[in-house]
Amino acid sequence: MCAANQLDCLRVIIDAVSPERLAYHSAPNRWSALENLAHLARYQRVFLDERCSRILQEDQPILSRYRAEDDPEWHFWQRLPPAQIVESLMTERSRLLELLGSLSETEWGRVGHHPAFGALNLRQWVQFFLTHEAHHLYVALVRSRD
Repeated sequence: MCAANQLDCLRVIIDAVSPERLAYHSAPNRWSALENLAHLARYQRVFLDERCSRILQEDQPILSRYRAEDDPEWHFWQRLPPAQIVESLMTERSRLLELLGSLSETEWGRVGHHPAFGALNLRQWVQFFLTHEAHHLYVALVRSRD
């Protein structure tokens, strides 16, 4: 599963790039490379503590779309230094891998409803999460080199 190694690319994104460069906004209303990484760190926690938990505990929960701008904690995450964001990403990834490694086939089949994509089983939710993460990792790489 790519969840185990997708974050290996963080070194490529942040090594040899100054903190100022990571925080640089190349255009108004566009997240910096660092904000993209902060978004991933925050969303990974939301995915684990809210989405996965609800899917595993409730019968077919309806899960709202996550928007950082609507998250009261987003402003805190936007201001974290790079090292703290990376630490959070790696710590929460360990928690995610532990959870995913413990699931039974029945649990993998549990369903949560996404407002745009409809009914998704937990395996599909994880793939959706990883695709979303890959997109932001790519954007962070591009923005760190803008």
